[in-house]
Amino acid sequence: MTAPVITGLGVLSPNGIGHEEYWAATLAGSTGIAPLTRPGRDYPVRFGGEVAADDLLGKVPGRLRVQTDRWTHLAFAAAELALADAGVDPAALPEYEMAVSTAASSGGNEFGQREDQNLWAKGPMFVGSYQSIAWFYAACTGQLSIRHGMRGPCSVVVTEQAGGLDTVAHARRAIDDGARLAVLGGTEASLSPYALVCQLPGGRVNTTREAALAYLPFDRRAAGHVPGEGGAILIAEKAENARGRGYGQLAGYAATFDPKPGSGRPPGLLRCIQAAIADAGVTSAEVDVVFADAAAVPELDAEEAAALVAAFGPHGVPVTAPKTMVGRLYAGGSALDLATALLAIRHSAIPPTVGVDRPDPAHRLDLVRDRPRHQPVRTALVLARGAGGFNSAVVLTAPRP
Repeated sequence: MTAPVITGLGVLSPNGIGHEEYWAATLAGSTGIAPLTRPGRDYPVRFGGEVAADDLLGKVPGRLRVQTDRWTHLAFAAAELALADAGVDPAALPEYEMAVSTAASSGGNEFGQREDQNLWAKGPMFVGSYQSIAWFYAACTGQLSIRHGMRGPCSVVVTEQAGGLDTVAHARRAIDDGARLAVLGGTEASLSPYALVCQLPGGRVNTTREAALAYLPFDRRAAGHVPGEGGAILIAEKAENARGRGYGQLAGYAATFDPKPGSGRPPGLLRCIQAAIADAGVTSAEVDVVFADAAAVPELDAEEAAALVAAFGPHGVPVTAPKTMVGRLYAGGSALDLATALLAIRHSAIPPTVGVDRPDPAHRLDLVRDRPRHQPVRTALVLARGAGGFNSAVVLTAPRP
């Protein structure tokens, strides 16, 4: 299968808008996690990562703003940034040779909540007709396809945090089947009251009242994650069309599913790591850094650490989780990790994991903490685990001369 090249990055993150601002903030260890301004103080979740992108979202045409959710507004804005970064004008390309694949998790929850409130408070005549499409998981894929005239293979993946990586498989397949380029990745806007209420029963969200304890993966004080919004949209192109451009290649991908709890079988993450490395045609010794899923749930951290030790040996590879600066963005989170890993390849620097002052020695990880580690990065492994048992892994390699 062809290894497409990523030529454009569109980043909307709680600690930076656009990949340059985001990268500078990430290397500096600047966090975007802060007390939530939405939905207010009556909810047990006190901290999260909010995106301050009103200037970009204001560029979404008014007609589309009223038809779509904030989650899709973020996708519009990120796609505009990605296309501009790639130097691509969709109008100049054959419409059936452009593909779109996005990931979704909570869907258009804010839009849906508003319409439900109208239904119960005012009656069915006050529910907008766009309710039927704005909440739907495929809304971002469909709206991006329509807006940019991309009528090639289109898909949506609903595998929670793993989804951003799963779009890589769809993009690679579309390009291998003849598409010139593919739009991939995901965004998330899961900070509405309805969305937060849906997240709480899973027991993975940290409800601490201390900002310093909000999100500490692989730490002895780990007690869950905090949610965030934003994500990344990326542009992948055929290698022959991207000569002289690009951040890196989508060299390998794999996905597995965890066995039924209580079955006695091991989690599927190790198999996923090994399969992605094999698919990329590299060895574990060639992997320069791992961008971890970093659940910050003790048992999940232990599972991930065990898989990394089994794959690379104790302290065998630098591991980082820059999402400690933005929160878990669910469908947008692993897409943002893809963008971050590509920036690490370009700039020869591994961004830090912040706030983890008491790493659990039982994990036996070489965790990059507090400050970046400057070293060549030619091969990066990105991991994501979605609630419900999804495991995905992507291997990125430096672009060929």
